[in-house]
Amino acid sequence: MPGIARLLSQALALIIGIVVHESAHALAAHLLGDATAQKKGRISLNPLNHIDPFGTVLLPLLLLAAGGPIFAFAKPVPIYLANLKHPKRDEVLVALAGPASNILLSLVFAGLLGTVLAGSEHVSIAVLNWMVGFCISSVVINLSLAFFNLIPLPPLDGSSIITPLLPESALPQWYTIQRYSMPILIALLYLVPSVLHIDLIGIYFDHTVYPLAEFILHGATMLGIR
Repeated sequence: MPGIARLLSQALALIIGIVVHESAHALAAHLLGDATAQKKGRISLNPLNHIDPFGTVLLPLLLLAAGGPIFAFAKPVPIYLANLKHPKRDEVLVALAGPASNILLSLVFAGLLGTVLAGSEHVSIAVLNWMVGFCISSVVINLSLAFFNLIPLPPLDGSSIITPLLPESALPQWYTIQRYSMPILIALLYLVPSVLHIDLIGIYFDHTVYPLAEFILHGATMLGIR
């Protein structure tokens, strides 16, 4: 796939993944008693309802130009814990809904890949190459979104998952760490790899995203070429 086509394919896959991720948070909150996000139109597949001009558009372009790893975020989904039926439990469920939706979406695109390969004789080579590349990108990007968001630092979902599970005695120290979450995240993404030559996120993905993506894509390929 040519460079520009591959870039557009990856951008489309990222937008779809972010939109589904944020909609899943909003839907989970609505089902668990808080309709705030639903009333603000956040249960929607319209990207305009979720895109943050800086976090979703400008920041990734700047990082791409800088040659570093791409990091993007959407508008936060408004959730009022007091409206949830069981706030402590439901906060975890709402947070998990986003990564879970991306894992499910990766399976959907793997299934689409198998379907495309099974019907490959009916499409041109150019179309086949684009569709295969798009499906593969979608699987990897959605798994990356899922596992990246499980990192326990705000504004990532892992923070909302771990906070309700911590004992009361640990919360003051945890909240102190949270105040420095963005510098910590930037350091993990850029400073540690460039200064210490240790890519912690890459190591994390090597043990989560990439093996799972390989397993899913292998299964989809086997089904598609039968």
